[in-house]
Amino acid sequence: MEIFRDPSSVPKFGTETVGFVPTMGALHAGHLSLVEAAKKRCDRVILSIFVNPTQFGPNEDLARYPRPFERDCDLAKQAGVDAIFAPKPETIYPNTPTLVQVPEVTEQYEGALRPGHFEGVATIVLKLFNIIQPDVAFFGEKDLQQCAVIRKMTHDLNVPVHLEFCETLREQNGLAMSSRNAYL
Repeated sequence: MEIFRDPSSVPKFGTETVGFVPTMGALHAGHLSLVEAAKKRCDRVILSIFVNPTQFGPNEDLARYPRPFERDCDLAKQAGVDAIFAPKPETIYPNTPTLVQVPEVTEQYEGALRPGHFEGVATIVLKLFNIIQPDVAFFGEKDLQQCAVIRKMTHDLNVPVHLEFCETLREQNGLAMSSRNAYL
């Protein structure tokens, strides 16, 4: 397994199908189930680890978000990931970023409570799709509104990637698995 930090160095696998699992790190069984789904469907699996600053509001937990990078790499390797893309924020956003807006689906529920959040999500997902160029991208249904945003963005902008939305894994008490659980 290789780790890539620069967008121009991300491997292209020719005719092999590439599955992509975008994450913000702090990997858990839910993420690993997405890797498993990708391995079943695709020849190669790329996982990203990027805590995206554009999806955090001014009073949100960007600074506190868990970042156990070495642990994440070990888990990804054990799960059979072929490559990790782990860029630094200044590599992804070298200046004032262009933001992707996805109307309607972002204007209610979490989007109404977190202005700008889904612009950040749509922007980073589109950037990652452009860098990785996957055949299939895997997302957990836990973030249902995020799935709807990504589906609409991908459709509206004719992004040539197939989306797979996978079942939410839960803790024994029924709570959806989440990276933020690491500091609850």
